[in-house]
Amino acid sequence: MSDAFPITIFHNPKCGTSRNTLAMVQAAGYAPTVVEYMAAGWSEAVLKDLLAASGMTARELLREKSTPADLQGLLAPETSDDEIIAAMVEHPILVNRPIVRTPLGTKLCRPSEQVLELLEWRPESFTKEDGEVVKVSQA
Repeated sequence: MSDAFPITIFHNPKCGTSRNTLAMVQAAGYAPTVVEYMAAGWSEAVLKDLLAASGMTARELLREKSTPADLQGLLAPETSDDEIIAAMVEHPILVNRPIVRTPLGTKLCRPSEQVLELLEWRPESFTKEDGEVVKVSQA
């Protein structure tokens, strides 16, 4: 199924939302390509490509919680997207996660059930790590 419907998830295994998103994709029967970006890092080209594909700005993709974003002055309104992207390349933790790309689109999947909009097939049901049951409607 994955060759006909390729899925890539930019994943941080330490993040519950990212783990739930990956598990939801797998529960739907897909074997996604998983990019553990904290280990692999980012390139400016990949970030710009994901931003263009998702329609997001670098500021919208910037993770503020538990990151050095504020200390680096990235939250200031005058900070440019290029400055934010350069900081993301240097400090991968600054990128919010997970980002999922499928033939149906690219998006930041927060909350994790947003990934369902990007799947051709959906799991019959899904329970998150914290026990929350996700109501899944078929496309």
